[in-house]
Amino acid sequence: IASPRGAAPTARAAGRRRGGLSPAAAGRVPGGAGCGAAMALSLGEGGGGSRLRRQLESGGFAAGEYVKQLSQQSDGDRDLQEHRQRIQALSEETAQSLKRNVYQNYRQFIETAREISYLESEMYQLSHILTEQKGIMEAVTQALLLQADRDDPALGARRAAAADPFLPLSAKDAAANEEGRQRTLTTLLEKVEGCRDLLPESPGKYLVYNGDLVEYDADHMAQIQRVHAFLMNDCLLVATALPNRRGAYRYDALYPLDGLAVVNVKDNPPMKDMFKLLMFPESRIFQAENAKIKKEWLEVLEETKRNRALSEKRRLEQEALPRPAPTPPESTNPFDEDEDEEEEDEPSAEEEVVDLSLEWIQELPEDLDVCIAQRDFEGAVDLLDKLNEYLADKPVSQPVKELRAKVDERVRQLTDVLVFELSPDRSLRGGPRATRRAVSQLIRLGQSTKACELFLKNRAAAVQTAIRQLRIEGATLLYIHKLCHVFFTSLLETAREFETDFAGNNGCYSAFVVWARSSMKMFVDAFSKQVFDSKESLSTAAECVKVAKEHCKQLSEIGLDLTFIIHALLVKDIKGALQSYKDIIIEATKHRNSEEMWRKMNLMTPEALGKLREEMRSCGVGNFDQYTGDDCWVNLSYTVVAFTKQTMAFLEEALKLYFPELHMVLLESLVEIILVAVQHVDYSLRCEQDPEKKAFIRQNASFLYETVLPVVEKRFEEGVGKPAKQLQDLRNASRLMRVNPESTTSVV
Repeated sequence: IASPRGAAPTARAAGRRRGGLSPAAAGRVPGGAGCGAAMALSLGEGGGGSRLRRQLESGGFAAGEYVKQLSQQSDGDRDLQEHRQRIQALSEETAQSLKRNVYQNYRQFIETAREISYLESEMYQLSHILTEQKGIMEAVTQALLLQADRDDPALGARRAAAADPFLPLSAKDAAANEEGRQRTLTTLLEKVEGCRDLLPESPGKYLVYNGDLVEYDADHMAQIQRVHAFLMNDCLLVATALPNRRGAYRYDALYPLDGLAVVNVKDNPPMKDMFKLLMFPESRIFQAENAKIKKEWLEVLEETKRNRALSEKRRLEQEALPRPAPTPPESTNPFDEDEDEEEEDEPSAEEEVVDLSLEWIQELPEDLDVCIAQRDFEGAVDLLDKLNEYLADKPVSQPVKELRAKVDERVRQLTDVLVFELSPDRSLRGGPRATRRAVSQLIRLGQSTKACELFLKNRAAAVQTAIRQLRIEGATLLYIHKLCHVFFTSLLETAREFETDFAGNNGCYSAFVVWARSSMKMFVDAFSKQVFDSKESLSTAAECVKVAKEHCKQLSEIGLDLTFIIHALLVKDIKGALQSYKDIIIEATKHRNSEEMWRKMNLMTPEALGKLREEMRSCGVGNFDQYTGDDCWVNLSYTVVAFTKQTMAFLEEALKLYFPELHMVLLESLVEIILVAVQHVDYSLRCEQDPEKKAFIRQNASFLYETVLPVVEKRFEEGVGKPAKQLQDLRNASRLMRVNPESTTSVV
């Protein structure tokens, strides 16, 4: 009987070690041992793991049926637990594989997005270069044709007639053609609501092209609305269709051609026949009805922009030509002749002509737009410096004013972008060096004050975020170490970066000092909340303040001393901590005094006596051996010894917190603590009638007056740097005190 019972567990254990079912379980399963072996293979380790995975991944897998079958075939709870562990391991393996794939795909996505961004920038530059090349080729062709027309006027007339059969042949025909263009423009614009005030009538303005377009979202390529675009010789008007009113539109936007760039969008079905308009800082995508209309829009936009630039260039050249000065009326004053001779000797400043027909000046507004769109801030500022240097010694004429107006608009756009780069809403990672690029360009633009303000705001937000992200540890001192490291390291890095960026702007340093004070206040608020508001012990508070002072001294490396600021901000909290600990000592001393029996201390063991000697020596009491007796006795009361240790500990911790503003608070606290013990000894000496106890009390009083008080005075003078007259007066008054032996009141 015992043999089968002993064999069954062994067989089951062997089956479990093989990763399958026991023979007993296999016998109960339909199919006998063969089915059990199959189940063992399906759940076994090695090849069984992959089989289990394929079974779980199959499309026809039914969890309920699988669990039901497994429950029927399992031999007890242990088999189910082992199977559960295998499935759990498979789940963890799948999760890890999924994490690796997600991370790899995310990294590839970031690299692909970066490459797409680079490719888009290069395509835009390539489109701009091709447009310029096309314009140059057409200008060269036109110049050659004009030269040929000058050589042979008859040939030029025939070519012009063949090229444009509607070319006006007389001034009357030209006026009629201009009037027709104006009438067409007026008729079309009457259909657009809200554009009369925004589009003033000009004798040179006329309609070049117009048509229906569909606007798409630039990010998601989703259809937004149907619009009608009116291209004039100097601007592009976009209007939206009014519902339920055929042929009527509402004003949407007006873009000058000077700041407009056209980019062809490659067809990507179903998105096709599209082109993009770039107007800093926005862009819009439109879809034409077919490829032919899209081509017409691209060509007519480029042609109109080119004609606009040529006409503007001619106008500037004509305005730059010297104009004959008006002939002054003849004067009958004989003294005017001498004045005229002197004026002829001095050249007039108005005679100097400013040449604005240079190619780089003509393309300056568009180049600034391109630099801003590509975030090439240095290139934009270099162009502005080049223009300012060129116009530095030139007179301010009307063409110069118009050029300045266009450039000033780009300067405002560039300033807005740089201001956004320094705003706290942007990412605060990268430290203060991440702001150097925007700050340096703002300084070059003459915006030193704004750059200083934005830089300091950015760094204040970064410091505040770093402090908020600190985890509040259980140990206060550990948290303070981290807080001081984060804050003072950030402050030091900010100061060095500020000194680098604003080296030539001495007026900004006062703003940095004000910022440093406000940042220090934020640090002290977090410091006090963790150290003083949580009612930490005086020793812990002293260590924390010591750590903060040591970190603050690191700022002296760059000539910045904020120690007085941290003292001024912490003085209130430290005063409260000193007074609170003083009250604790006074209460403890009074409690011991109420239970005083005036008996000698028996420390029982030499080790305890040796430990007390070391404690007294650390307190500064070097002659403690003269108060020890035979064996382990001490010729002092427990109250006096405890008072001595507690008072010296309070003094040591208070000196770690000491700075001049706390001098009187510390001194008054010491006097109050010492008075409690002195008054108790004097009172006991007057009231005690037993001669032996009275002699013992005198011995304790002698220890207080001749040993403890001098040690307190000496240590206070070493820590503060000057003697304390109040402590000297207290010791002298205590020695000379004489009271009526019959009195039981204490007089100080």
